[in-house]
Amino acid sequence: MFEELESVRKECENCQKCALGKTRTKSVFSAGVPNNKIVLIGEAPGYNEDQTGEPFVGRAGQLLDKILESVGFSRKENIYICNTIKCRPPENRDPLPEEKAACRAYLDKQLEILKPKIILLCGKVALTSFMGTKEGITKLRGRWFDGPNGAKMMPIFHPSYLLRNQSHEKGSPKWLMWQDIQEIRRMYDTLK
Repeated sequence: MFEELESVRKECENCQKCALGKTRTKSVFSAGVPNNKIVLIGEAPGYNEDQTGEPFVGRAGQLLDKILESVGFSRKENIYICNTIKCRPPENRDPLPEEKAACRAYLDKQLEILKPKIILLCGKVALTSFMGTKEGITKLRGRWFDGPNGAKMMPIFHPSYLLRNQSHEKGSPKWLMWQDIQEIRRMYDTLK
């Protein structure tokens, strides 16, 4: 598994399939532990990710780590993290359809190699890219959907959205995220 992923990573590092290949500092392939239980798919690299080559390393990444740790998950032990696209769009804009299409083969290969049982779609871009829906993440978050290779997929709020919505009151995005991460942990614990 590791050798296959490393081969795809090297291919991705040299990618010039879209214009983002010319503007990136580093491609952002993945972080965490390759495994067949749980994969989190984010949106696109931001400035910090472009500099380090690792997804979710800025403020949103720090919050993501806290959310994961609240139910005993850790990048170092049991979750694999990647993005819908592997290069930073200028000014952190949403990826264009042609950029998502150019990068999709890398994401598909990651999922094909890992065959995760749980896929978390983190944020609007991951949701629309993967499920092709026009429904918003607020409507679909927290629900299980069928994914590739029998995986269960759940859309979840992006941590950057949670940073902009500070309330912890019942029904707030942070409160909903707490419900979702507990459900994800419950499902994870049923896996063999």
